[in-house]
Parts: sequence; C-alpha cells; structure tokens
Amino acid sequence: MSEITAKTPWISHLGDMPSHIDYYQGSMYGKVRDTANAYPNNIAFDFMGKSTTYKQLLEDIDRCAKSLRTIGVREDDCVTIAMPNCPQAIQAFYAVNRVGAIANMIHPLSSEKEIEFYLNESNSVTVITLDQFYGKFEAIRQNTRVVNIVLASIKDELQQPLKTGYMLTEGRKIEKIPEDAPIIRWKDFLKLGNACFWNYQVERKADSPAVILYSGGTTGTTKGILLTNLNFNALAAQIVGVNKMFRPGDRMLAAMPLFHGFGLGVCIHSMLGNGGRCILVPRFTAQSYAKLITKYKCNFIAGVPTLYEALLRLDSMDKADLSSLKGVFSGGDSLSVELKKKFDKFLYDHNAVVQVREGYGTTETVTACCLTPPHMSKEGSIGLPFPDTYIKIVKPGTDEELPYGEEGEILLAGPTVMKEYRNHPEETAKTLRQHADGLTWVYTGDLGTMDDEGFVFFKGRIKRMIISSGYNIYPAQLENILDANELIHMSCVIGVPDPYRMQRVKAFVMLKPGVPATEETRNSIMEYCRKHIAKYAMPKEIEFREVLPKTLVGKVAYRELEEEELNKLKENEGDNK
Repeated sequence: MSEITAKTPWISHLGDMPSHIDYYQGSMYGKVRDTANAYPNNIAFDFMGKSTTYKQLLEDIDRCAKSLRTIGVREDDCVTIAMPNCPQAIQAFYAVNRVGAIANMIHPLSSEKEIEFYLNESNSVTVITLDQFYGKFEAIRQNTRVVNIVLASIKDELQQPLKTGYMLTEGRKIEKIPEDAPIIRWKDFLKLGNACFWNYQVERKADSPAVILYSGGTTGTTKGILLTNLNFNALAAQIVGVNKMFRPGDRMLAAMPLFHGFGLGVCIHSMLGNGGRCILVPRFTAQSYAKLITKYKCNFIAGVPTLYEALLRLDSMDKADLSSLKGVFSGGDSLSVELKKKFDKFLYDHNAVVQVREGYGTTETVTACCLTPPHMSKEGSIGLPFPDTYIKIVKPGTDEELPYGEEGEILLAGPTVMKEYRNHPEETAKTLRQHADGLTWVYTGDLGTMDDEGFVFFKGRIKRMIISSGYNIYPAQLENILDANELIHMSCVIGVPDPYRMQRVKAFVMLKPGVPATEETRNSIMEYCRKHIAKYAMPKEIEFREVLPKTLVGKVAYRELEEEELNKLKENEGDNK
C-alpha cells in the first residue's frame, strides 16, 4: 500500500538517509539552548549589519523571559507576537517558550478587526509588537483580555549611521505615542526582569502546546492551529536530515515571515536549533533579498514561487555570483514547471551548482513535510516524504486508499502533525482522523497522486477545483500552460459562475514587459490555448492585469479575484432587475 512505500524510497534514493530520526524531547528553547552551549561564539543571526552570537542570544532570551514572568505571564498563557523578522521577535518567541507560555504569531499588518479576532481567539493576555503598530492594538484593546502591550522599536537594534537614517525616513512616519500611553517600552520591559531572580523557567514536554499559527484550513475559515514543541523540533531535525550538506554556521536568508510556518519553522527554528546563521529580513523586497544573498554569500534560501519570479526580473542580479548556494527551496504555493526551468537556468547562469527543490506541506504540519531530494527530481513532483512522515492518497474525505497514479486527497501523518484547531473541536475531528494503522492523519484538502517510487505530485486544492459541464478542471494545471507562453509573465485561473456550465474558466494574465494588452495579443494567447488545453477546459475569457493581487505571504490571491467576479455578477443582476 502507498503509505508504506511513501517512506521507504528515502533508503534507495538518498543513500544513507535514515528512515527514522530520534527527536529532541524538550522544548524549543531547550533545543536552542543546547545549540548555543555547543556553538557559543557562532553567529545566530544578522540584522541590518549587526551580528548576534548564540551566547548573546541566550542571554537576551533569559532577560526577556524574566521580564515576561515579572509582568505576570504564566504557564499556558497566550502571548501575541506581531512583529517582522527582527531581533526582538526572536528573543520574545523563545522567551515565551521558556516561561511555558504559548506564542500566538500574527501578521503585524493585519487589520484592526483581524487583530481583535486573533487576540480573542487565543485569549492573549500580553502583546509584543512594534511602536509603529501601536494605534491598531490600542483601538481594539478594550474588546480583548489584553493586560500588557510591550512596544519595541526597530531603531533600538540599529547601529549608527543606520539609526540616524532610519529616524529621518521610516522613523518619521511613526505616529507619536502619548507619554501616558498604557504601554511598556521594550527597554523598560527588559529592566523589569531585574526583579526576577528565580522560578521563571517552566520545563515543558515535547507534546506541550507552544505556538499558534493561523490558516483557513480546508474550509476557508480562519482558525488557530495549535502546534507543539515536538512539531517544531522534529521539523528542525528533518530539515537537516534531508540536507546532508548543511553545516553549523551555514547562512539562511530568513525573508519568509515569522507568523508563517515556512518562515518560523524552516528559516528560523531549523537554523537556530542546528547552529545555522539567520540573515533576518524585516521587510521583503526583491531588491533587498537579492542584495543580501550576495552580501552574505548565503548557503540556503527559501521562498514562494512569486519570489523567484521577481528575482528573474532584477537587473541587479545580472552579474551576481550564487556559487555559495547549497539549497534553494520553494514552497507555500505550487511551483510551475516553466518557472522551475527558468529559475534553474538562472541559477546555472550565475554559477550555482544547485537547482530549485520544491517542497510541500500545510500549516497543520508546521510547514514542509515533503521535499525533492537534492540529486533526483521528477518533473511536476513535490518530492518524497520526510523521515517518519507518511503520505497516502485516498478517495476524498474517506480512508479508502487509491492505487498508485490515481488522483485523490493527500493525507499526512508524522511527528509534525498539529495538536488541534484551537477552540474548534468539530473542525479538528474532521481534519485529524485516526485510521486502522494507528496513525493520526491530516486530511489536507489537497489533490495529488503518488507514483510507485513514492514521489508525490500536487494537483491543486479540492476547494479550488473548477467543475464545468461535469468536467473537473484544475487551475494550477492551466496556469502552468499559460505561464509557458512567451507573452505571459504570470497568470491566475479561476472559475466564474455560469448558468449553463455551472462554472466557466477565466484567466487573469500579467503580460511580459513591452507586450501590449491588445486584442491581437489576446487572440494570440487564445490560439495558443487551443493547442495546449482541452476544449472543455478552455478559458472563456482573458483579462489583462498590470499586477495580480497577492496574499500576505506572497501567493497569488485567487480568492480575491473570485470575490471580484461574484460582486460584478451581483451588480449586473441588480441592474437587470
């Protein structure tokens, strides 16, 4: 059965790759502490030109932990961290873990109502954020259980002359906070820890709750995903286990955000738990990303496909030397075959000896649980499962396993599987199900196949599938075809309500620079589609866009386009009445 061979291919394809790993059984803080004791003088992270050693990081975490204890944070309390990738965020994250609390990770650019939802969903008592976001938190504070708001500032982590430059530019945009505002400034917060001499560390077990991340899950409704210490520590061990080229001191460009499993799990904890060096990127732009790759001679980079697509267009990368790269990982969204080919060529042309390796996972398993091996790939595949991780393909919503090559729902089992959806027992029961094999499986809501060597192929989300005249159409497949066209830079395909077909296919297209958005161009693309797409799956409409909407983590926001079309339909219906 496929759940067995999903695991054993690691033995044949990866040589000495173990099928089992012994995982650290303590807390995330404990894992980083042990690493810091082993490599005290190694650099843990760099931020805006300033380096912090593991020894210093441990001291900073301890100070922060004492301060959290002093202001009343206790075991199993939730502390919301709403920060970009900066030193205070790293310190706070591990300090929360050290005092036995739960880190509720949210995007600092969330709207006021979203923030209110996150705070109440988690029952957070403390918030740690930046001064520039204070207004949003204060506006909804009275509707939550929050007692303390701790405000840090980017300028406090900058050296001269960067600090002066920041205050003259970004710093000037920050709205002045009243002197009597009910907050604790970061520097004052750390001083509070001087009053705490003992009993600030809580020993947590592997299965103790540690982190809340947010996801729409299979239903599209935002839910808090409760993850354990083991979930993160297992991921850290697996990441290094399937990347034998990793060495302590290797540099990871940490641009993926902390509030996302990809950024927190792969770019931060997997590095700090194994002696790696994180290059923190507080605000992502393709230009800053490109500059830091070459400045720090990064060994590993990880990102979503839109990041790699953006790098291809940068003139500043023309003469970049990427020979230092040991691993380039793509996740968070489907990597089209065409984009992979383009970026692999880009890497080759810039002296890299590696290619893009696509991975797959869900926030319900922290992030990646499947990755393309370093020396063997199959076109369109998202790779092989991590050690101790099982994948099988079933008839959607059931436990009926399907034969190799047959399409169905992707199920996951292993040490990174979440504890639960917080406060949503019914949703948890639908998503986490124990089978006769004794394993607890995550029903991902994703469609895929598996071949007889255990390689997995992602086909798209079940919810995103377009059904037109009884035919199943997968947008990701059409996007792959469109993106391969010489006129098209990027595309997004959605289903639009249709009275005859149920849904019809509509394509939103970003043209390459210099290509005119004319009827002639549209006809050329349609002619191309007729050659490559089955008649029942043909786009009935193509709309040109200068840009496509993106989610907070850089994916194309297809739901936003779907909502636009539904609103247009409602307006037209209203006009016809």
